[in-house]
Amino acid sequence: MTGPRVSRLTVYPVKSLDGKSIEQGHLTDTGALVDDRIYALVDEDGAYVNGKAERRIHRIRSGFDLDTHRLSLRDVDAPTADASAFVLPDDADDVAAWFESYLGYDVSVRREPERRFPDDTDNPGPTIVSTATIETLASWYDDVTPDGMRRRLRANVEIAGVPAFWEDRLFADYGEAVRFTIGDVAFDGINPCQRCVVPSRDPDTGEETPDFRERFIENRRRTKPDWTDSDRFDHDFRVMVNTRVPDAPAPITVGDPIEIEGVRPE
Repeated sequence: MTGPRVSRLTVYPVKSLDGKSIEQGHLTDTGALVDDRIYALVDEDGAYVNGKAERRIHRIRSGFDLDTHRLSLRDVDAPTADASAFVLPDDADDVAAWFESYLGYDVSVRREPERRFPDDTDNPGPTIVSTATIETLASWYDDVTPDGMRRRLRANVEIAGVPAFWEDRLFADYGEAVRFTIGDVAFDGINPCQRCVVPSRDPDTGEETPDFRERFIENRRRTKPDWTDSDRFDHDFRVMVNTRVPDAPAPITVGDPIEIEGVRPE
């Protein structure tokens, strides 16, 4: 198969914990992928306990069974045999207690099965990036592999068969959206994702990659394609595309083709 196509789908059942690869994803009425960011950890003030706010989250390895909602947790310094297992949402209090013991402060688990906990609440559809972009970004750093960069970016949909930064074609200027389809599902591409501190950290240890942001900005500016020209791209620490889904009558599947229909009013 040639041309743009879905090469990988990933959901993150617990916000900020490890992702789960899937072959097919259904979409909710709000446009989010089913099983993506259903649960979130919050502190006593209701703020997210995530990789952005809490560096130690990077040191937790997790597994999630999408059928049973069985969550396993362990510190990277602990052997696999020491992983703790819970079933959500029934064991939410026990999960909270595990994190409280690990972090040393009050944590609770919240569940939002409909709207979920997207990073961009205005554009809660799947986030999109290309494999070539991941590989190019990884090449800018000596000790970062493509899979490591993939885990830093945490996109839902990965596209093959296109050059680096092809996904920048999926957004236009303010007030506009780019309508495109994945298989039989229509999407509106809205804006390039503004990155936070999370991509600059090693996804296993939380250690900062030296000069990550500065090198990213320098190389992003140097390699920016002509098609990235948009007033939404107002600085160079942006990569990945946030979307909305106007209607979700069908699932999306690995191997589905992507076709751009054109720009329309947002």
